[in-house]
Amino acid sequence: MPINNRIHLKNLLGDYTMFNSFSGNDACKLLSEGAQLVDVRSSAEFARGALPNAVNLPLQSIMGAKNILDEDKAVILYCVTGARSSTAKNYLVQMGFDNVNDLGSFRNYNCE
Repeated sequence: MPINNRIHLKNLLGDYTMFNSFSGNDACKLLSEGAQLVDVRSSAEFARGALPNAVNLPLQSIMGAKNILDEDKAVILYCVTGARSSTAKNYLVQMGFDNVNDLGSFRNYNCE
């Protein structure tokens, strides 16, 4: 899709994530600067394995984010496919979080 169409769609739909341009390299940079890595999978999925230093905030519990996350720090969200992290990003933005980034799938993580 041409860039102009993406911008037009963004203007029509607001800040909802449709095209993920946030990369694994972007995540590594933000994490080195103190960003919060948030796994929005279920607690059972999280217990089977997670990315280093991630905190678990299941999508079903996202409305409690202000009790768990620091609103003044960047947030990086991930899940399995990117569907839940995209939804979580939209909720967090609506709740007033300013610096929310959607890594999408945990497979996009490539930090050392």
